[in-house]
Amino acid sequence: MVKYFFHALFLSVVFFLCGCTVDLLGLFGSTDLNDRLAERDTFNFLTDDMRNISLGDEYSFIVLADTHIEDGNAHGLENLKNVIDSNEIKFVVITGDITQYGSAHDIQKFIDIAASFEVPCYPVIGNHDVYFGNWPEWKRLIGSTNFRINGGGTTLLIMDSANAYFGNGQISWLQRELENASGRVFVFSHANLFVNNLTEFQHFTDTRERARVMSLLRNKCDIMFMGHSHEGSVNEAGNVMYVVLDDYIADKVYCIVSVNTAGISCEFRKL
Repeated sequence: MVKYFFHALFLSVVFFLCGCTVDLLGLFGSTDLNDRLAERDTFNFLTDDMRNISLGDEYSFIVLADTHIEDGNAHGLENLKNVIDSNEIKFVVITGDITQYGSAHDIQKFIDIAASFEVPCYPVIGNHDVYFGNWPEWKRLIGSTNFRINGGGTTLLIMDSANAYFGNGQISWLQRELENASGRVFVFSHANLFVNNLTEFQHFTDTRERARVMSLLRNKCDIMFMGHSHEGSVNEAGNVMYVVLDDYIADKVYCIVSVNTAGISCEFRKL
């Protein structure tokens, strides 16, 4: 038992140390997944209209990762509004590490920018967003970290992997939601299921959990989008595309996803 405890502890530390700039004090001041999942369906930022949208058969949306807003500096994220307006984007998803340290000031900066987009912007929580025990700030300003968006023929499932695992309760939730989902299904997580080379550590602390999630997604999900590693990759398994996004903070990369009756395409651009 002791051996497994230290194994899990080591892998959890590795998760935080890989990919993102790390503040060790903030790392060990982070919060527990179960505390956050207990607040599921608490919405202080997303309105009912934002959680129930009508997309139709043809639409486009934007996904990006690792914006790391710090001390009010959003690294030009405000300029994404021009892309949204010129491409008739229906919604935006940021797959975690929206802020550098999870401070209320920087979460509010995200909220202010999201409001300027004039389309829903769905936040995925990342490990940096819970630094220094700042989950209460996310809870107060944003709310739930695990939720479903109904798109009228499209389902978006937002997952909480800020502690490098999903947990049995959240995976059971995923299973139920997939069984009830209709049409296109997109899943969003911060931690990535795939790594780019043999020298890069796996970012999930339990590879069995990783396999379980992939089994559930098989033939039921179109694309799972992830971030965290700051290095992009695209993999396919079980008729599911797994997209790890390049980081926004350094490379200003975002992805425009276009959906129509013929299929789905992803175009990676720089802001």
